[in-house]
Amino acid sequence: MSDCIFCKIVAGEIPAQVVHRGAGMVAFEDVAPKADVHVLVVPERHLESLRDVAELTPAEAKGMLDFVAETARKLSLDDYRVIVNVGPGGGQTVFHLHWHVLGGKLPVFG
Repeated sequence: MSDCIFCKIVAGEIPAQVVHRGAGMVAFEDVAPKADVHVLVVPERHLESLRDVAELTPAEAKGMLDFVAETARKLSLDDYRVIVNVGPGGGQTVFHLHWHVLGGKLPVFG
């Protein structure tokens, strides 16, 4: 999608601190971290939100979850939080499916 900031990061059109790439996925540091470690994991393929996950094959969906866990291991995180915001009411501000992986000192919710 031409106006999607995450698609532009995936394509290398916008710089980002990429920490992991592979299997159709990219992980990069969040520009406004909410924890000691805060990376975003995005599929290279544009999907607006988790609502669109049915567009993935079962192997792609499993690969996405495996990549999230692999990224946490790569960052040496034993304990961490994974968050997916869905839709504006759920806090989603960039409409490209992404997972927040947060570790270290974490924000308190609720």
